[in-house]
Amino acid sequence: MMKAVRFHGQKDIRLENIEIPKCGKGQVKVKPAYVGICGTDLHEYEKGANIIPTTPHPITKEKVPLTLGHEFSGIIEEVGDDVTDVKIGQRVSVQPIIYDGTCGACRDGLINCCDNNGFIGLSGWGGGLSEHVVVPRSAIYEIPDSVSMELGALVEPLSVAWHSIDISPFKKGDAVLVLGGGPIGLAVIQCLRARGAEKIIASEVSPGRREFAKRLGAHYTLDPTTNDVVARVRELCGGVGADVAFDAAGVQVGLDQALKAIRAQGTLVNIAVWNKPAQLQMNDLVFREKKYVGVTTFVQGDFRQVLDAIASGALKPGPMITGKIQMDEIVEKGFKPLVEEKDKHVKILVEVSPC
Repeated sequence: MMKAVRFHGQKDIRLENIEIPKCGKGQVKVKPAYVGICGTDLHEYEKGANIIPTTPHPITKEKVPLTLGHEFSGIIEEVGDDVTDVKIGQRVSVQPIIYDGTCGACRDGLINCCDNNGFIGLSGWGGGLSEHVVVPRSAIYEIPDSVSMELGALVEPLSVAWHSIDISPFKKGDAVLVLGGGPIGLAVIQCLRARGAEKIIASEVSPGRREFAKRLGAHYTLDPTTNDVVARVRELCGGVGADVAFDAAGVQVGLDQALKAIRAQGTLVNIAVWNKPAQLQMNDLVFREKKYVGVTTFVQGDFRQVLDAIASGALKPGPMITGKIQMDEIVEKGFKPLVEEKDKHVKILVEVSPC
């Protein structure tokens, strides 16, 4: 038996003993080291199962209760008989997307848009918040020697940011507006800085998170409750507005501001998962030929690029880690502080088997 953090329902997270998974063909068994607590985990905890399936998932066939943890690093401890290109003892980050490989999106290489997609640590197949987890070989990315296991647990959220920039028309030297200073907004700021953004403007209500945004690479920070975001962005961008904006906040007032703050033919990229329907002022798009683009998670290769960027020093995400806890502390020292003390925390890591 092994210990695992399991989601049972709204504000019902339990540390339980469950069976150790067996490693089969095409699979790798990993001993998790560090696991990040994600905003999705917090939403499921606070509001109840939304992404986590309450009826059998179409691929995993699993439903609540499920093991949590989809942002994690670990050590390979066993490989399937047909897996020959990785070995026991390697340090790895786990790319958690579950996909069917047969739908139209998957055939086009868009595993993040799979008709039946899910996530290890949310939809079944175990999760990082356990002493052992078995994942497909395709989910494994080796961590370079110069990258710590703690930083290896940050690759997942950083890959979300990296992919959103790839989807956008961003080019080196552009001026960019980022809405939201939570973990994903801060990840976008870091990735933009690493990729040559000339001017990064962050809009965030929380004073603490504005400080994190400055520390992690924003050139300017705005408080949207006291600043005229549209006027200030235009002023900072020579009167024309930002080239690209990224919405990691998902609130109507921010959406309205961003559409007006980008230049003619500018692009607003939505990363946020919205809790309620939003409205688009279509004439703001039409009369100035602006674009609104949705983006979700990441595709094959994004993990490798992020790991390489960390190894080269282009990405330095260490300041995102604001706490480390044990599995048996996850609610009191993990979930609750992230919900109640947002000014103080970005990413709390759970030490499962620290290496």
